[in-house]
Amino acid sequence: MAVGTVLFALGQDPRDQGARGEQLRRIRAALEADGLEVRWAGTAADARAVLRTEAGLAAAVVAWDLPAGGHAGDEPGGASVLRGAGRRFKDLPVFLVLTDEADEDLDRLPLWVAESVVGYVWPLEDTPGFIAGRISGAARTYREAVLPPFFKALRRFDDAHEYSWHTPAHAGGVAFLKSPVGRAFFDHYGERLLRSDLSLSVEELGSLFEHTGPIGDAERNAARIFGADRTYFVLHGNSTADRMVGHFCVSRDEIALVDRNCHKSVLHGLVLSGARPVYLVPTRNGYGLAGPVPPAETAADAVAGHVARNPLATDAAHPHAEYAVITNSTYDGLCYDAVRVARQLAPSTPRLHFDEAWFAYARFHPLYAGRYAMSVGPDTFPGPDRPTVFSTQSTHKLLAALSQSAMVHIRDAPRAPVDHELFNEAFMMHGTTSPLYPALASLDVAAGMMDGPQGRWLIDEGITEAVRFRQAVVRTGRRITAAGDRPDWFFGVWQPDTVTDPSTGAPHDFADAPPDLLRTEPSCWELAPDAAWHGFPGLTEGHCMLDPVKVTLTCPGIDATGHWSDTGIPARVLTAYLATRGIVVEKTDSYTTLVLFSMGITKGKWGTLLDALMDFKALYDADAPLDRVLPGVVDRHPRRYAGTTLAELCHSMHRHLRDTDLVTLLDTAFRELPEPVAPPQHCYQRLIRGGTERVRLADAAGRVAAAMVTVTPPGIPVLMPGESTGAADGPLLRYLRALESFDRAFPGFRSETHGVTVDEETGDYGIACLRADEEGPSRASAPGRPVTR
Repeated sequence: MAVGTVLFALGQDPRDQGARGEQLRRIRAALEADGLEVRWAGTAADARAVLRTEAGLAAAVVAWDLPAGGHAGDEPGGASVLRGAGRRFKDLPVFLVLTDEADEDLDRLPLWVAESVVGYVWPLEDTPGFIAGRISGAARTYREAVLPPFFKALRRFDDAHEYSWHTPAHAGGVAFLKSPVGRAFFDHYGERLLRSDLSLSVEELGSLFEHTGPIGDAERNAARIFGADRTYFVLHGNSTADRMVGHFCVSRDEIALVDRNCHKSVLHGLVLSGARPVYLVPTRNGYGLAGPVPPAETAADAVAGHVARNPLATDAAHPHAEYAVITNSTYDGLCYDAVRVARQLAPSTPRLHFDEAWFAYARFHPLYAGRYAMSVGPDTFPGPDRPTVFSTQSTHKLLAALSQSAMVHIRDAPRAPVDHELFNEAFMMHGTTSPLYPALASLDVAAGMMDGPQGRWLIDEGITEAVRFRQAVVRTGRRITAAGDRPDWFFGVWQPDTVTDPSTGAPHDFADAPPDLLRTEPSCWELAPDAAWHGFPGLTEGHCMLDPVKVTLTCPGIDATGHWSDTGIPARVLTAYLATRGIVVEKTDSYTTLVLFSMGITKGKWGTLLDALMDFKALYDADAPLDRVLPGVVDRHPRRYAGTTLAELCHSMHRHLRDTDLVTLLDTAFRELPEPVAPPQHCYQRLIRGGTERVRLADAAGRVAAAMVTVTPPGIPVLMPGESTGAADGPLLRYLRALESFDRAFPGFRSETHGVTVDEETGDYGIACLRADEEGPSRASAPGRPVTR
């Protein structure tokens, strides 16, 4: 097996090119004998293709006079290859080949060339073995240097072939070999993975809890790469990271300002700490998508008003908030001007936590400049008012790490400095003494992949493919209309209809805009105040931007302003069909579907999705029988769907959603918050000590919730422990009853609702409430008042 690849960008593979060609063949043969693979490129275009596709390059040998092989610019072909190598790789060793016959010599080369290469080669000046040795040595040094600290140490330990006398008991996989099922497991995953599954007892790999050795080195390396003062590697996902930060930042009976559009793990942290939550309410649009918290909501006087009106804050430990948390970016790709948000919230809290579970890549592309947590520092927010900023990132979601891998990044401020020893107490409380070392190594590698120009290159590729797909969906609709031989295209993409080039002032239809403009210009993605395409009220210029890699497909039936159509295609039907094609989407709302363009995206991958959308449209237009489109759903529920067609299902489901006005009920339920009655921690204590009971929705008016109710979609808590369910005709219970009604009417398309039990016989929803005798006499009989923002 080759230990690395060397690019020879030297023109046509020499066969009969005299002494120079013979010398190059001998150099190539010496490298291959040394275990290196050689990829020969005849033109600059070929060489750039190798740079794009061959991540295993360990060195490059480039001729300055290389033929261009395509559009010839003003520079020699070798120059474009050198520039491409610098954009794609960090510190890749490149040797420049010159010849005595060439006009160019060292004095004539541009100065930047000397900064881009590690040496020069005159093929006939030295022996083939010596020249090959120089290239081979540089390649091996690079291959070793490219490995980040922990992964390098783990590989070194694995190569030592030491016996294991510690946990885990499978002892490098040996135990699995003693059982038939164990052997199947061993063969499936391989010995190398199992030999890497080690105990904290391995001293030379360092300590996760003491942050020493290669583990500590890896965390410090990640902090440098991500722009943090301190970084912590976390297993068990961003949920654990959220709980860790919340548990550290706020204690019992202290006030926490919480974005209501937050993940339930943030709220679990409040349950653990005993904090008193005061919510910041985000906007919503006609699709039911959660928008940003508007600027007016985070202004100091607005926050003070929220605190003053919140019953739980009246007897809090302090009148001010110790901690605030904002979701950035949102599930649907809405990212804030983080510096502006920090300035807005600074008068109200000394600690600001950006939950960036879906946004770990933001630092590595200029499109997101200033829109991520670690961009808030003394250079962008000078002075004593700057809060300490925390970022929690689910590294595995959109960077290349194993599942459950996450990081916490911290930028300290003198106003609320983070004592490492104190934070480490929270870290140890939520961490594990039995970490999976391959998962830790994947965090180390994920950081290393982002280090230097390669990070931008990787993120740029994802953005580029997302832009191409977005434009392709719109252009497909145009082509269908122009053909005039079939019904119009009905899928769309949630994005602006037009964009403007700020350098020229020229407007462009989105589908016709230059891809480079969309790929590099943030203003193309900003949510302009009151723009109909996004449908969110109360925004200001530059406050929020749509992340292009989070692509929301829209289905007909309703628009971003909440206007209903007579006919529609609910997105749940589409995603059920896509699943039959092996396409699993990230999230589905009533009329929207979210797909992610991560670093793993390819044209072939998104082309498959576009083809599936075309096929669904053809089936809908033909009114195909449902048992042909969704056979599994019909098989499981024959009495409900036998004899139904795809169009009939879409029409009946759309009528149900429109008649129950589910999207409006969703908006109202999240905008008019339930009245807080008791702290979340109190309710959890009653939950585990028998102070609660399961109550049907029909009987739940005026009760106090004992557990969180989270509906997916949208995946955000609609009811928190300690909040009143409100009146029977109030927004919360009307919304939950509409979901209950939908699930009864359309089996097989049920909502995923955490905190709700469903009676399989009747379809009734049930929620956990405090027992009547636990609520207190003033709360047992009186429905709560909605708190309107």
